[in-house]
Amino acid sequence: MPPFPAFESAVRASQPRVAVVLGSGLGSVPHHFVELASIAFADVPGLATPSVHGHSGSISLGTCVDRPLLVFRGRLHFYEGHPWDLVIQPVRLMAKWRVKTLLLTNAAGGIHDSLGPGELMVLRDHLFLQTPHSWRVVTQPRTAPYSPRLMELLQEAKKQHGRHLMAGVYAAVTGPCYETPAEIRALKAIGADAAGMSTAAEAQAAVAVGLEVAALSCITNKAAGLSAGVLDHREVLANAARHAERISELLETILPRLG
Repeated sequence: MPPFPAFESAVRASQPRVAVVLGSGLGSVPHHFVELASIAFADVPGLATPSVHGHSGSISLGTCVDRPLLVFRGRLHFYEGHPWDLVIQPVRLMAKWRVKTLLLTNAAGGIHDSLGPGELMVLRDHLFLQTPHSWRVVTQPRTAPYSPRLMELLQEAKKQHGRHLMAGVYAAVTGPCYETPAEIRALKAIGADAAGMSTAAEAQAAVAVGLEVAALSCITNKAAGLSAGVLDHREVLANAARHAERISELLETILPRLG
């Protein structure tokens, strides 16, 4: 792998305007990506190596459908013990490199009745429940960080492949343990359609630095209490990898219209 200055020079020369962050088990996305250079998170000033299985922790520069693209293979999570500044540092890097559009992906547990393993959900909003003061009174109005234009592009692309793409609300919880059945019932009661442990802070940080953002959840399991069996991270990774082709299809369909 090249040292960071050489990698950064390659990025500036290629001028990618689109970046993708890949969640648990989705490291093979996009399938038709041609890599030109790659660097480990550990070799990037201000980043760290992920400790979560299924997050290789590297940044790849390359092309996909003849467009330059940055692919972040994995992310850093708050539950790993990282401060929020470190969790969102990849977003700051993207802005520094003049990326304009960000597609976030994650593996999530389905709460909505129609979201079972293998389904995809595009985020229209989220519940940010990852701080001790998640329910504090907000004195300034806030809007969802997810771009309606990008959401529509993803839904149109999904139709081209013969399926409906649900737009839903993602509950970002702290983790790393899975929620209890009672907690899932509470999340459903306040409007959550899926639950996971990432994405929301990155989306908010991206909008704050001027990026247009979309996010996709790959539903890898029914959330706790909504199916038989015990939740297991190995199952999450296996199901995400099995359905990565669908995310690749959507990305490769909309990429020519991004940036």
